[in-house]
Amino acid sequence: MTSTMETTQPTGLIAIDREMARQHDDALASYDGAKLTAQTIAASLKKNGNLLLLGMGGSHAVGRAVEPLYRALGIDAIALPLSEQLGQPLLLDGRTVIVTSQSGESAEVVRFFTETGGGADTFGLTLEAGSFLARTATSLVGAGGSELAFAATRSLTVSFALHLAVLVALGENPAAALAALTSPEGPNIDAALAALDGVASVVTSGRRLQGLAEALALGLTELSRLPCFSLEGGQLRHGPMEMLGPAIGVILFRGNDRTASLVTAMAVSAVETSAPVIIFDASGKEPVAGAVTIGFRPASGLGAIFAMLPVAQRLMIAFADARVENAGTPVRSTKITRSE
Repeated sequence: MTSTMETTQPTGLIAIDREMARQHDDALASYDGAKLTAQTIAASLKKNGNLLLLGMGGSHAVGRAVEPLYRALGIDAIALPLSEQLGQPLLLDGRTVIVTSQSGESAEVVRFFTETGGGADTFGLTLEAGSFLARTATSLVGAGGSELAFAATRSLTVSFALHLAVLVALGENPAAALAALTSPEGPNIDAALAALDGVASVVTSGRRLQGLAEALALGLTELSRLPCFSLEGGQLRHGPMEMLGPAIGVILFRGNDRTASLVTAMAVSAVETSAPVIIFDASGKEPVAGAVTIGFRPASGLGAIFAMLPVAQRLMIAFADARVENAGTPVRSTKITRSE
């Protein structure tokens, strides 16, 4: 980061940049440090065959992103907001549970363990080794400590790396994911940022990469304070396309998987509405006419997520910086939510 950037950027965005600069190294260290605990969680998953992923905010988006990866390995995985589990609980018997909270101190986490008592098949995932969560449950703990900046960036990447350790313990090949962390791609985002210049809102969407889309929508909303949100591709198709037009930006995520053709079809339809369309594309397929493509090497799963996430974060920050004077400094929220 140059001194010029530090003097012109809001302090909140400077803090985010510092977190992002560490995220690849911290993710690799987290993966290496998690292998023993990952084996314990994998043994529980092999025994139960069911996984419940619980979290709030960015932590829930992480759960949504890894759901299909566990399912592909034969684990019946479902991600729920922890608040929903507290109010309308699924039965925990016979399930492996991973409670994710980067701080390990959020109000919902404390109440969950107070009410359920945890159990041998309930685990934590956190960035803070001394947190309530890490003290209460056997936990995957990310390297580098808690994220200090407001919007989730490094915490997402580190959380995905911790899940990578579990997935590898279940039989996943880590090569593509580790390659994306060790040799990050850096495609240009200028055309995408220009395309979104006049929008009043952004909707993000994907299919197998829907969790990544949800993580980006949350960050866009937190930083730009615009009503940005995410809809899974089929859900966007079933009615909400009525909202699309020049004032609504559309950001799609397309990986090298069997859902790529559905993302392509959505992109074509969205372009026809005159909405600005951006595609984060690791599919290896031809670009969609009329859309701005941010291209990556063909990849799927965590390989695609690790490649796309830092670039999506750059777009998120630039989008917010163009709209909000003090982007990155929350005015209605706190980093750790201690009330429900």
